Amino acid sequence: MKEIVLTKDNFEEEVLKSDLPVLVDFWATWCGPCKMVAPTISEIAGEMAGKLKVGKVDVDNDPELAAQFGIMSIPTLIMFKDGKEHGKIIGVQPKETILAML
Repeated sequence: MKEIVLTKDNFEEEVLKSDLPVLVDFWATWCGPCKMVAPTISEIAGEMAGKLKVGKVDVDNDPELAAQFGIMSIPTLIMFKDGKEHGKIIGVQPKETILAML
């Protein structure tokens, strides 16, 4: 499964009302560390297809969503389960650390 592009228009439906847990990557195109973690996020999306959804929020395109979740640094990964924030990782982390949050 590919990552879902999340915006303020689809966030509630895709994340907060999702039956599956959702890993949300808050990122930006100009962010070097975001580019470093992107392949790991894609890998997790493929490996966890059917068990987990993975979405990406471009903080430049959707600053309201970034503000809503208190995003001060990117990349920030937030895990949502049953519509609630379940865990948060800031910065580039190894795949094992990300998977441990899931």
